[in-house]
Amino acid sequence: MGYYLLHLHLHGLFRGHGLELGRDADTGGQTTYVLELAKGLAARPEVDRVDVVTRLIQDKRVSPDYAQAHEPLGGGANIVRLPCGPRRYLRKELLWPYLDEMADAVTAHIAAQPQRPNWIHAHYADAGYVGALVSQRLGIPLVFTGHSLGREKQRRLLEGGLTHEQIEQTYAIGRRIDAEERALAQSALVITSTQQEAQQQYARYNRFEAEQAAVVPPGVDAQRFHPVAMPGEASDVEALMEPFLREPNKSPLLTICRAVRRKNVPALVEAYGRSALLQERHNLVLVLGCREDPRSMEKQQRDQFQQIFELVDRFDLYGKVAYPKQHRGEQIPAIYRWAAQRCGIFVNPALTEPFGLTLLEAAACGLPLVSTDDGGPRDILQRCSNGQLADVTDLDVLQQALEEAGADLERWRRWRDNGIEAISRNYSWDAHVCSYLGEAERRCSAWRRPERTAVAPVQAPPVQRLLLLDLDVCLQSAQPAGLEDLRRRLAADPNCGIGMLSGRNFASARLRFAELHLPEPQVWILEAGADLRFGPEGRPDPSWQQHIAQGWQRQKVEQVLEGLSPRLTLQPAMNQGSCKVSYTLEAPTAGVLEMVRQRLRQHRLEARAHLFHHWFLDVLPMRASKADAIRHLCLNWGLPLDQVLVVAAQQGDAELLNGSSLGLVAAEHDHSLDQLRRRPKVFFASRPQAWGVLEGLDHYRFLTR
Repeated sequence: MGYYLLHLHLHGLFRGHGLELGRDADTGGQTTYVLELAKGLAARPEVDRVDVVTRLIQDKRVSPDYAQAHEPLGGGANIVRLPCGPRRYLRKELLWPYLDEMADAVTAHIAAQPQRPNWIHAHYADAGYVGALVSQRLGIPLVFTGHSLGREKQRRLLEGGLTHEQIEQTYAIGRRIDAEERALAQSALVITSTQQEAQQQYARYNRFEAEQAAVVPPGVDAQRFHPVAMPGEASDVEALMEPFLREPNKSPLLTICRAVRRKNVPALVEAYGRSALLQERHNLVLVLGCREDPRSMEKQQRDQFQQIFELVDRFDLYGKVAYPKQHRGEQIPAIYRWAAQRCGIFVNPALTEPFGLTLLEAAACGLPLVSTDDGGPRDILQRCSNGQLADVTDLDVLQQALEEAGADLERWRRWRDNGIEAISRNYSWDAHVCSYLGEAERRCSAWRRPERTAVAPVQAPPVQRLLLLDLDVCLQSAQPAGLEDLRRRLAADPNCGIGMLSGRNFASARLRFAELHLPEPQVWILEAGADLRFGPEGRPDPSWQQHIAQGWQRQKVEQVLEGLSPRLTLQPAMNQGSCKVSYTLEAPTAGVLEMVRQRLRQHRLEARAHLFHHWFLDVLPMRASKADAIRHLCLNWGLPLDQVLVVAAQQGDAELLNGSSLGLVAAEHDHSLDQLRRRPKVFFASRPQAWGVLEGLDHYRFLTR
């Protein structure tokens, strides 16, 4: 049986035809790469099926194509769109609250297939987070490609003058970096485009190991990107440029990218505007995606265009600068060739460039390069010898590089020929796919697959619905009348089982539960998720213990956190567990949770920290949490998550209410859960204790009448 490969590409607008490249900050080179990779993999004889999972979008502002649940790409490749969060289109920074829901959907999609993927390949941080969760739950190897990395972006933005607060507010950079760390911790293989990316950018992450990385440069579609002009294409491009240019046959300085801050296009316009020599020799052509009404653009795009328009006006560049409002995706190769016919130069002025697929496309079409001296362009120019690098943060250096690039026609021809030949030799899609498959097969087959023992059998058959009650808060001082009503309602529905959620150990939880006189629970999720048990007698689940214990070093956790300020005091032995280290804070201090998490990351411990009631801190194995235990249970029982109702109340319980299960927040909840009030699957009870649970049961019509 051939390979079944699953790729995750969650943000932007993704379809199999007419890619809307440059429409916004989320629809760029990564989109092209993932689509071409899926098609290239599906064409290989050893691959039977390739699924690209993305987000299903139902929004009048975008094409109905993105609401199509299944789109065949041909040759066994498909796009699978799964709902995640609101129906409308969202920029990637707003997707974070809904990614647990996507992880649940991807897990359910895979579980429904007759064959599991040989590996999951996650593209970018958001997909990396989802891929890590799915990989942990199903024991499927993870391949990760960051495309661009949060730590590198943060570094550049800080150098550009933004504050940490501004960066966090705009880019949710903290969540992105945490997601990248989590993906790296789980990955069997990290695909990078360049050695610099692996040695300098990924190396800034605590969870990255150099031996994880394989450099596999992307390929170029030789059927589209080549130096031979097609009939009629030149006049088609000229029609785009003529409204802007007085002398359209001048040699163009061409850039093709999205109008986002990282691409640094205003710097290119300013360097051009400051140079009489450049204006005499060249036109400046900016292909910055398609734009409609400026009012519908994202703020970052509007700001970039505003800067460009102001610079054109300031240097009086009218008739010398083209910035077409619309173009078709199939016109891009023709634009490269049109520029090459006029002895033009392709310019990439980006502040950061993990790889630079447009550089390869331009070179394949015979267009020499001037590019940022960052990341991928270094490798490309070293292999291709078809242009020069420049420090694009220094306008004088950029201006000088552009002036020199167009000064020698013989050198221009040599650069053109070098680029065409080097692309054919080093950057074909066939070479990329072969190298990719070889690296992935070797790393993923050697990846330590967790042994998954069957769940301990339960006395009763799996239930149709499951109510999970918070034992520590929402039933702590339940009124007798409310408890009696809850007891009666639960006993009357044999299809609804109950489970207990608690930070306690089994002995303590059993004593507390006996006081409630509720029907016996089918399941206990205890010790903050580090202990999963079944039935009244609390039979442990060996598969869960085996799963979470991988990489767990309890003694090392205690050593690493010893002496941390503010001081953490180990709780009594009765509050500890084999897979749980519990502390009490000397004082509830802001930032202590992030400090602990950072310390665990720095020492590369597969552990996670949770804070409860502001005073109590638990450290668990990376794979252990109440939310993960619920998903482990549902997978083994075959119980859909939307048939699970989770009652939550404590600080740190927000992750319980992310994803596909139904959520009920008790009236006496911690204020940190208020951020979930707008979630459609989270109901906030107005009444306390058992009365609030009954209110939630009625809201969801969860019990049969």
